[in-house]
Amino acid sequence: MSIHEVFMPALSSTMTEGKIVSWVKSPGDKVEKGETVVVVESDKADMDVETFYEGFLAHIIVEAGETAPVGSAIAFIAETEAEIEQAKSLANSSGVAATTTSAPEPIPATASVATPALASQNGSNHKEGRLVVSPRARKLAKELKVDLTTLQGSGPHGRIVAEDVEALSNKGKQPATAPVAPPAPVPTSAPVASPAPRTPAPTPVVAAVPGQIVPLTTFQNAVVRNMVATISVPVFRVGYTITTDGLDKLYKQIKSKGVTMTALLAKAVAVTLQKHPLLNASYSDQGIVYHSDINISVAVAMDDGGLITPVLQNADAVDIYSLSRTWKSLVERARAKQLQPQEYNSGTFTLSNLGMFGVDKFDAILPPGQGSILAIGASRPQVVATPDGLFAVRQQMQVNITSDHRIIYGAHAAAFLQDLAKLIETNPQSLTM
Repeated sequence: MSIHEVFMPALSSTMTEGKIVSWVKSPGDKVEKGETVVVVESDKADMDVETFYEGFLAHIIVEAGETAPVGSAIAFIAETEAEIEQAKSLANSSGVAATTTSAPEPIPATASVATPALASQNGSNHKEGRLVVSPRARKLAKELKVDLTTLQGSGPHGRIVAEDVEALSNKGKQPATAPVAPPAPVPTSAPVASPAPRTPAPTPVVAAVPGQIVPLTTFQNAVVRNMVATISVPVFRVGYTITTDGLDKLYKQIKSKGVTMTALLAKAVAVTLQKHPLLNASYSDQGIVYHSDINISVAVAMDDGGLITPVLQNADAVDIYSLSRTWKSLVERARAKQLQPQEYNSGTFTLSNLGMFGVDKFDAILPPGQGSILAIGASRPQVVATPDGLFAVRQQMQVNITSDHRIIYGAHAAAFLQDLAKLIETNPQSLTM
C-alpha cells in the first residue's frame, strides 16, 4: 500500500513553473498507468501529462487555473480506495511529501519532456486502441455531453480535436433549433490542428480595463525571462537594402502551389548561411559552437499574448514546397499550443518579419542561445538610380541583423547580408531547386 505525489513536470528546458489547464480526472476517479490525468501549460505549449502509477486520484493540491513551480506536488494518487482519506489528511495536515510503505519509487508520477507521453501529443509513439483527445476537445465534450468513444478523430493518428466534438454536437440538433455557439475556449487551451489546413479557434484576449492590472500569461512571462537574459549580451546591428522584384515575381508564380513568402525568406537565409557558418553559430563558455544543422526559427505572435518561434529544421536542405507545408503546420500547432519542444527550441538563426504590418525597419532582440536574428521590413516601391544614370522604380525591403559581438564582427554580418541580397536579387529561382 502506498501514496504517491504527482509532481509538476518540466515540459521544456526553460520552464520554471507550470499552469494547470484542466484536470482530466476528478478526486476519487480510478486512474490507469499511462493514462492522462492533467493538462499542463508550460511556457510554450499545453501538454497531456500521464501517470506512471495505477490507483485513484485521491486529492488535488493545485486546482485548474493555478500555477506551481516545477517539481512541486500538485496531487496525490493512492493505490487503493482505502488510502484516499489518508491522502487527504496528509495533504490537509502537514502538506509534506507523501512516503511509500512499499518499495520506493524514484520516478515522479508525471511524464516529463523526455517521456513517450509527450511524444504522443502529436501522434508519435501512438498506442493502438488508445483514445487520444486534445485538451480542448475533452473539455468541450464534457460541456456538450458528447461521448468521446463514439467519435472518429480527424487529427494525426486519429486524435480527436475540438472540431470533431462540435460536428457531432451540431449533427444531433433539430433543424428548427437556432444554432448554439460552442463555449468560448479557455485562454490557455486550443484545439490540435489536423494535417488538413484549418484555422484554429482564436484564443480570447482579456480586455484591458482602465485601472486594472492584468496578470501576464505563462507565455508572456517566458518572453520576459528570455528578454532579460539577453541584456548582458553585447550585440551590434547592421542594416541592408535588398531589391525584391525577382523574389516577388517568383512568389507570384508559385504561390498557388502553397508556397509562402516566409518559407522563401527562410530558405534564402538558410542557403546563404551555408557560406557563413559563423552566423549560424552561438557563443558558449567553452568557445564558439558551430551547429551541424541550419534550423531557422521564425517569430510568431500568439493570440493571447507572448511570442513563440517555430523552427524550420534543415531549411537549407528541404525543398521549398515541403518547407512551406511544414511552416503552415508549425504555425497552426503553435497557435494551438501543441508544438513539441524540439519544434521551438532547436533554432540556430531567427527571422522576425513585421513587413506584413507595413513596418519599414526595426531592430530585433537577440534570442538566448543564438548568434544572430534578422529583422525584415516591408517591401515597398522606391525610386532608385540605375547603373546607366537613369531613374527606375524598384521593390525594396530593409533588413537589420542583430548579432552577438562576442563571436561575430561587423564584417562577418555585412558579408552575410551582401550574399543574401545577391541571392534574392540575382538568382531567386535557385530557391525552388
